[in-house]
Amino acid sequence: MQLDNTDRRLLEIIQRQIPLSSRPFADIGVELGIGEGEVLERLRRLQEAKIIRRIGGFFDSRKLGYTGTLCALQVPRDRIEEVAAVINAYSEVSHNYLRTHEYNMWFTILAPSQSEVERVMEEIKARTGIDSVLSLPAERLFKIRVKFNVSEVPDAE
Repeated sequence: MQLDNTDRRLLEIIQRQIPLSSRPFADIGVELGIGEGEVLERLRRLQEAKIIRRIGGFFDSRKLGYTGTLCALQVPRDRIEEVAAVINAYSEVSHNYLRTHEYNMWFTILAPSQSEVERVMEEIKARTGIDSVLSLPAERLFKIRVKFNVSEVPDAE
């Protein structure tokens, strides 16, 4: 997908901060000089092209009283899609990805209590039939904020 200057500016705006208003995409449109509908259509195209994976807020879950853990499973290659579908069905799961490792499927669980985290892990074990789940709660918290400067990316030729 070719990005024009408006796409690039839009990507920088949504990385910086989405306005807190009743019509944030209309506000972004004003900044870009386009209508709200065009902003939404561009975002849809960027999501379909997998340039944008997610649009949403980030919260300090610990300050909100939540607890979480990073989990890892050993999933047979022929069951990856099936097991991923089970895991991804839980609203408590925020990330799920494959790694080249003996434990090849890694995901995070975030819930209001440790007992809820354990309940979700137990349900995943029961529903997948995979008993060995590594639970790796964070010992230290690292927050990395990355912003991509897409306006300086040269056009593909």
